[in-house]
Amino acid sequence: MPSLYIETSIVSYLRQRPSPQVVAAARQILTRKWWEQERANYELVTSQYVHDEAGAGDPTLAAERLESLAGIPLLPLDPPIAVIAHEIVSAAILPPKAAVDALHIAIVAHHKVEYLLTWNCTHIANAKILPRIHKVLDRLGYPIPIICTPEEMVEDETEES
Repeated sequence: MPSLYIETSIVSYLRQRPSPQVVAAARQILTRKWWEQERANYELVTSQYVHDEAGAGDPTLAAERLESLAGIPLLPLDPPIAVIAHEIVSAAILPPKAAVDALHIAIVAHHKVEYLLTWNCTHIANAKILPRIHKVLDRLGYPIPIICTPEEMVEDETEES
């Protein structure tokens, strides 16, 4: 079974109150669909970074986000993860304010997780920066994870077999 890292934005969209914004509402629907129909097809993992981010903010929503993460194994925070993240930030691929995003990418690469599932299209699932992240990971000898959104991971019910 392929491994898949649940990043913070996934549980955020999963547990947000319904949004009146079209894009956010679509992401909520796609996230719930993936969560209900697809997650059983993967060995889910996450990290303490996700727990820390998910536990912040509105106490009620934070508790719901953490409840969604219950039972998903936490990857160990091995020392090389900080080195990989530092390389990503020091190469100016991500700004210093996105250091946790670099840590998400680093932990996935270090632990050879096959997929990183996220809605963070600014710093993680961004087609303009992914090639640069791939170069850093390749230079450091780490495998390139598939970084994607739930939209890319749900089956299109309109497709014919």
